[in-house]
Amino acid sequence: MQSLDRFSEPALFILISLAEGEKHGYAIMEDVEKHYQKKLGPGTLYGAISRLEKLHFIEAMPLQNRRKPYKVTESGKAYLEERLKELEQVTSLGWRRLGLL
Repeated sequence: MQSLDRFSEPALFILISLAEGEKHGYAIMEDVEKHYQKKLGPGTLYGAISRLEKLHFIEAMPLQNRRKPYKVTESGKAYLEERLKELEQVTSLGWRRLGLL
């Protein structure tokens, strides 16, 4: 499966946000800031969106009130699931080694 490499954190936040349903760029930025306390600037956000579209992990939907919503694709969902499993393994090991699990 293709990887997002060094751009993975913003892309991962975007995929998680879109897993809930379609959102336009500003709604994604608000969602990420609310849930992760990470502020994605427009350049970071739209750069990650562009990469996600090129990988066919998300797709743009028809304009709604001059806003372009995006939705996660099936391959995007599969990639997100794979990444979340990897992160779960890493955090689980970390907690165990800290003696907290």
